[in-house]
Order: sequence, then C-alpha cells, then structure tokens
Amino acid sequence: MKFISTRGETPSLGFSDAVATGLAPDGGLFLPETLPQFSSDDLAGFRALDFPGLCVAFFRRFATDIDEATFTAIVAKSYATFDHPDIAPLVPLSENLHVLELFHGPTLAFKDVALQLLGNLYEHQCQLRQQSINVLGATSGDTGAAAIHGLLGKPDTAIFILYPNGRVAPLQERQMTCTGADNVFAMAIKGAFDDAQNALKEIFADQAFRTTHRLSAVNSINLARVLAQCVYYLSAWLRLPEAQQNNVEFVVPTGNFGNVLAGWMLQQMGVPIRGFKVATNQNDILYRLFTTGEYQIDAVAPSLAPSMDIQVASNFERFLHYNLGQDPVRVREVMSTFKATGHYRFENFDADTFSASRCSDAQIPDIIKSIYDRYGYIADPHTACAFAEPDPDRLSVVLATAHPAKFPDTIQRAIGISPTHPSLEALKSRPIVKHPIAATADAIRGFIQDRAI
Repeated sequence: MKFISTRGETPSLGFSDAVATGLAPDGGLFLPETLPQFSSDDLAGFRALDFPGLCVAFFRRFATDIDEATFTAIVAKSYATFDHPDIAPLVPLSENLHVLELFHGPTLAFKDVALQLLGNLYEHQCQLRQQSINVLGATSGDTGAAAIHGLLGKPDTAIFILYPNGRVAPLQERQMTCTGADNVFAMAIKGAFDDAQNALKEIFADQAFRTTHRLSAVNSINLARVLAQCVYYLSAWLRLPEAQQNNVEFVVPTGNFGNVLAGWMLQQMGVPIRGFKVATNQNDILYRLFTTGEYQIDAVAPSLAPSMDIQVASNFERFLHYNLGQDPVRVREVMSTFKATGHYRFENFDADTFSASRCSDAQIPDIIKSIYDRYGYIADPHTACAFAEPDPDRLSVVLATAHPAKFPDTIQRAIGISPTHPSLEALKSRPIVKHPIAATADAIRGFIQDRAI
C-alpha cells in the first residue's frame, strides 16, 4: 500500500515513511493511494475479533511494510494501558441511543486510542532505524496530553506540544505539564489553537529544519491517527443489532474534523453506515459549512468545550481531496484561495450522509443535566454538544470523547456532582512545568533547536 499527498507534489510513500513524515513536504496530507473495500464476508469475519484483533486485521490493509507479528505486538502494547476490556465500550442508553465511550485510555480522552498506537509505532521506527525522532504537535486540549503519554519516557524521542495558554481546561493543562518526564516540552503560546496550528504548519514547511531535526507530526494530520480512529467506528458498528446497522448515524463532537473523517472514510471502504452528524460548539464553522456550503473563518470564542475551539479544521483537506474528485490541482487551488481569503464555497455535500448541529455555552449545562436526569449518565461538555439535536428516525451512536472528570466545574454546575478520577487527582499535587512562548515559527524553531535530540 502506498500513500499520496492531497496536493499531489510529493512522491508516494510506504506506511512507515508516511507516518514518520507526518505532513507531506508539499504541505498536503497523506492518504491511501486507493481505499480498500471490505466485503460482507470480511465484515462477518471481523465479528469474532476483540478490539486489538480488529485493529490488526484492519491495519493489515495499510501497514503492509510491517510484519504481522510485529504489528500485533505493537497493538497489544498500545491497548494494555486501557482500563476497560472492550477498549471502546458501546453503552446503550435507550433502544435508539448508544454512547461509544472513547475515554478509557491513560489520559481519559478519545485521542488515546490513536496516540498510544502512534507512540509505539514511533518507538518501533526508532529502534528499527537506529535514529532519534522529535515530535511536534499543537493541541486545543486533549491531543497534547494523549500525545505526551504516548511517548512518555520513550528512548530516542522528544515531544514538543503547543497549546493556547489559558484556553484549555486546568486538568488538561496538568496532564501536559505535570509529567516530570525529561523528553516532554509543553509550550504555552499566547493566542488560540489556530495560531499554534498555523505556526506548526509553517515549521513543517521548512524542509531543511524538519530534516535536520527528524521532525514528525503528532496531530491528526498524521495518517496513522485517522486510520486508528476508523477502528472504533468499525468495532461499534459490528456490535450493533444487525437489523439497525444500515440506519445508524454516528454523532461526533467535532473540532479539527479528524474524528468524523475517520468514520466517513470507513463508510467509503464499504461499511454501510447511514450517516454522520457533525456536532459543534459555539465555534461553529463546520456547522455553517454543512448547512450553508460556506467555509468562512470567524473569531474563536473560548468555550466550555475547549477542545472544539477551532476554526481551521486541518483534516478537512482530506475530505476535500475526495469531494473534488481526487484532483490535486483543484485541492491546491481551493487551499490557496482559503489561505488567502479565509473563505470558500462548496456546492455538493451529500446531505443524507452529513448533517450538523451546534451548541452554545448556555446550552451545555442544561444538556448535561437533561442526559443525567433521563439516563443517569454523566457526559462531559464536548459529548454534551452531540446530544443537542437528536434525530428520532435513526439509531444514534454518540461518541463520548472525554471523561467527565476532566471538566469537574462544568459538571458540578450542571448536576451538583463533581466527578473525579484517581489519575487526575494525583496530578493536583505535582508542579506545573510549562514554557511560555510566542506563537511564531521562529520562536518555536529556536526552542526546538536548543532541545531536540
């Protein structure tokens, strides 16, 4: 299996090289040259597999340059850190409503499902190639903690995470800044997540710098993250009643578009998922896109669901690649126009596949209370956004993206309960170590250069 850039100006790479490279040198994002197709017999054969086994079977179509025994060991190591035997349990709330819990990893967020795997893939590559690697990422909250814990203390690795100072939840910040690990650098920038992401992309465009420092990306611009997220959609779909599988809508709290893109890509591989609802918070660029066709940047307002406080959704370029007939020239044209103007209009979204909802800060506590009163279930603020506009005509699977204990103040305000988790309580007594820095490529380059391994 080879992987190509959405912008078409980078030679195709094998799986391991595409993962190590992260962002394509032409500024595009890697995608499979062709998407494999899963037949009904394939899907039937998957039913007997547990989550790690399903992950291995799925990735055998993509990670063709890693032998199966090695990949199986990497997967087993990645999911041994989760606290639920199903890894991503499917919890029924009613006949037509299920929750897919994705917060049972070490940092209590859905990003762990992919980033534990990516961290172990990086470790494997360092050992195989006898090279060190420096990993750079930007986060609006959960990605940074999950990326750090995927590489925590691993030899021959250093990880640099940019995050907007004062715009992540306090416990999210502690998960990044209280590790005590020598290979972790939490970099607090002044500004929003989009400022961090823009600086990151500029740094990755500097080919000499990224080559000299063996720099790789940990954001969902990394192909391995999106593919790993496909697995939990497949796992959930396989566990639904067969009579309902063709009528399921996955409702996805959405910021950078990588989570919902993974489900959509799985649908394109032949899994008959009915549709996806893109659930946004008050920073609703994707709601506006899927309801009007207008992709228009607006100001970012800090919210109760901070991991979704994003305007420029990086993974949208991958969807754009398919939406424009896999034509890299058109992709380059659209991305150039959007970069210059902050605006683009699309004409042909499949309204039966995609719908959208939005949720204001004022609504979030009321929704959390409604869910708790009706089902006895506590949802974090991001997951609550996915309950905003239920569709009674479809079976809904809501993706629960974070443990409610990460946002105790909002939960306390909503239902009078302050959820806790032992791993989070342990962080409260540890010192915070963060590095304030300007959100400029030059400042970040200088910081990395002084500390890269």
